[in-house]
Amino acid sequence: MKKNSVLIAPSLLSADFGRLKDEIEKIEEAGADILHIDVMDGHFVPNITFGPIMVSAVKKYSSRPLDVHLMLTNPENFIKTFAEAGADMISIHIEATNHAQRQLDEIKRYNIKAGIALNPQTPLHHIKYVISYVDFILIMTVNPGFGGQKLLSPIIKKIKDCKELCERDNPDCQIEVDGGIDLTNVAEIYKMGAEIIVSGNAIFKENDYAAVIEKMRSLCMKIF
Repeated sequence: MKKNSVLIAPSLLSADFGRLKDEIEKIEEAGADILHIDVMDGHFVPNITFGPIMVSAVKKYSSRPLDVHLMLTNPENFIKTFAEAGADMISIHIEATNHAQRQLDEIKRYNIKAGIALNPQTPLHHIKYVISYVDFILIMTVNPGFGGQKLLSPIIKKIKDCKELCERDNPDCQIEVDGGIDLTNVAEIYKMGAEIIVSGNAIFKENDYAAVIEKMRSLCMKIF
């Protein structure tokens, strides 16, 4: 039975960029454990978002760990830049590199957590031989590129399968889940094995961020 507390990682992709400093302060006061930053290049995914300058700006005002999700072609060219910008966690996509283990080792050389991310259609066996190198696995429950998408429910079983794989090969590995998570499905996601919950629209579309985060925690804790 799972006993760990759930960690809530609001995705800044859904924040109001025009008042980002205020949004950071408000979301941290509301109880965010981690701030999730989606970096998109317009090649690996069909959108362009944050760069290292934005990560540096967030770092200036944030007291929470910064979780930088690199949705980039050739992520090896950007690890150093984002690490130096202030990332505390960096995840790369298994689909974007032929040398994942090498890139994970490079991330760890900066004394930050290294993660591997999987798109919805990517089978778990693609990361079988790098499990022992990662601190966390990011399972996408939507096709990455845009916020506000609906969770792909068939992927929920993948979370459970990933948890079983981690328990066997790397018990210290955390499972992070991102994509369409809201109050209707967060408990099931947690029950399947997620420890870090990334949520954007479900939090930032509400006026009371603290109420949403508190409700997410409460729903997760009630299932055990």
